[in-house]
Amino acid sequence: MAEYDTIAKHLIQTHPYDFIRFALGRDDVAVLDRINTELTTPETRYMDSLIRVQIDGRDALVHHEFQTTDSTHPPMPRRMAGYLGRVIEHYGLPTYACVIYLRHRAGRRDPGYYIQELPGHRIVLEYKVIRLSDIAGQAVMDRGYAGLFPFTPLMKPPAGVDSASWLRRCVHATRGLPLAAAVTVDMLGGLAILSGLEHGSATIHRIISEEGLMDAIMRESSFAQYILEQGIEQ
Repeated sequence: MAEYDTIAKHLIQTHPYDFIRFALGRDDVAVLDRINTELTTPETRYMDSLIRVQIDGRDALVHHEFQTTDSTHPPMPRRMAGYLGRVIEHYGLPTYACVIYLRHRAGRRDPGYYIQELPGHRIVLEYKVIRLSDIAGQAVMDRGYAGLFPFTPLMKPPAGVDSASWLRRCVHATRGLPLAAAVTVDMLGGLAILSGLEHGSATIHRIISEEGLMDAIMRESSFAQYILEQGIEQ
């Protein structure tokens, strides 16, 4: 599902502070740099996002992975152990790691750690597991995490709000962000595509069309252009 991965990576690179505040649950973080995510091994691996930050006056790294499905080859704990081991070896900095599951069915069996229980050779690597379907989407909007607005249709709606009404509310909220027009259209394009993970294509098309946004998204959104260029039907 390369299209969802591409959109998620672009959004976190464009709005790193929003994702870090969301994942760490704290605001006292200064973003210093976005780091090359290539890990050189016998087989080259790429992480989704690695960002240098400063927390409590100390340099640190924040690592995010986005998943639409469960990782099985290898399982996610082994993957994260591989990533974190190489990051620690190369940078030697405190590292905050997080896996964000986009689909509501994904990540239910992810324990959030890799552990080897061998006497005298114990290894424990922990990371945070975030399943978007467990997150209250309205709270994310209320906190103003603009970079996460395209993901809100994948989050838990307020009580009594049905799926279509929630999607419409997410579109309205994203459209109302205090951003440049071109950035807003890009965000809406990302929202429309990511919504396909949980909402039917007919519902997405109807709501986007009712809001008079379809032409602008198809014409101006870099995400929509990427999908068209890749020949992926939406």
